[in-house]
Amino acid sequence: MKHGNHGNSHHVSSHQGNAHRSNAHQGSSHQGKTQDHGGHAGDGTERHLHNPIEDRLIPLEPLDLGKVKSIDDLVRAMSKTAFTGRQLGEAADVLEAMARDEECFVVMTLSGAMTVAKQGLIVTELIDRGIVNAVVSTGALMAHGLVEATGRAHFRYNPEVTDEELYEQGYNRVYDTLEPEQNLDDVEEVMSAVLEGWDHNEVMCSYKLNHAIGAYLAKNAKDQRGILKSAHEKGVPVFVPAFSDSEMGLDTALNNRLRESTGRHKIRFDPFEDLEHFAATLLRQKKLGILTIGGGVPRNWSQQFGPFCELRHRRLGENIPLKRYHYGLRICPEPVYWGGLSGSPYSEAVSWGKFVPPAEGGKFGEVFVDATVGLPLIVAAVFERLDKKGSKANKAKNAAAKK
Repeated sequence: MKHGNHGNSHHVSSHQGNAHRSNAHQGSSHQGKTQDHGGHAGDGTERHLHNPIEDRLIPLEPLDLGKVKSIDDLVRAMSKTAFTGRQLGEAADVLEAMARDEECFVVMTLSGAMTVAKQGLIVTELIDRGIVNAVVSTGALMAHGLVEATGRAHFRYNPEVTDEELYEQGYNRVYDTLEPEQNLDDVEEVMSAVLEGWDHNEVMCSYKLNHAIGAYLAKNAKDQRGILKSAHEKGVPVFVPAFSDSEMGLDTALNNRLRESTGRHKIRFDPFEDLEHFAATLLRQKKLGILTIGGGVPRNWSQQFGPFCELRHRRLGENIPLKRYHYGLRICPEPVYWGGLSGSPYSEAVSWGKFVPPAEGGKFGEVFVDATVGLPLIVAAVFERLDKKGSKANKAKNAAAKK
């Protein structure tokens, strides 16, 4: 599987080229000086100290909390500091650029237990505001999101209770949070209602099923907010590439066994319908952006769009554009040196034909932090900016994306 990415990719700073130019200036300003170090290997050379202002370096600024009046103030101030704080601040600029670019179709990829961690309404709001135009997720994340969307809750884990006791009591642990097994039984009731109404002549794929679940929620859970409900209402497709690796997949498998045992036709599931619909949707767009939480299958599946187009063109002779993502923002603490996809930077993905290089206008942000910390801060700051300056651009972008 093409996974693309390693190396260091962060932002390409506008002053890097200036630093190279200043080195040339350095040589000219000291012509005629002869340095004799005796020719000993390992000897240092004389330093010629530059003026950072003349070299047009960008100065950092102390984070003055006395001047911070909003989340956006804090995030903007962090962008002028260092390390992960600067990454987070610069990431907000990338997301704002994606949101304001009326030609940009934004794909959001989700992995990890983000709905268990109560981050689902952030995704819901991004959909409602027209910033996110397609979602690619793990099935587990959508299944746990149904827990919220049907009015159920998750609970804090008490470390004094052993995992053996939790199992006996029907509590499934996700690090510091509990998912009662009863919640998943309740989710199965929603799935059963949708699956029992499925026409066996209609081939199923994940985006069709998620659309049907969203329609069910819009009708039967009107007072609850949720990702699939908003996605249905806004016409945003939700793809689950590894569908069978989830509670939703298991519910579908159980329904098929029930159908078979009662002499009915089984539901046929074709994951390639997801791939073809995703590719056809992205090929219609002028610009593409990707907002990635974590990594894993959702990130890789979404990024494979570029290689898929290239292979169709090169191997099959199809006359299609070789599209790549113009914008990229990812929040993931995975380090690059393990060699996995989740930690790989965008610079490596350029080599696979997945992203537009910065030299050609690509704009990327990468934040190495827990998404339950980074996502709320980044999104809240961008919402404040859009609300302050007007969100007409987002509405126009959302309408254009549906065409």
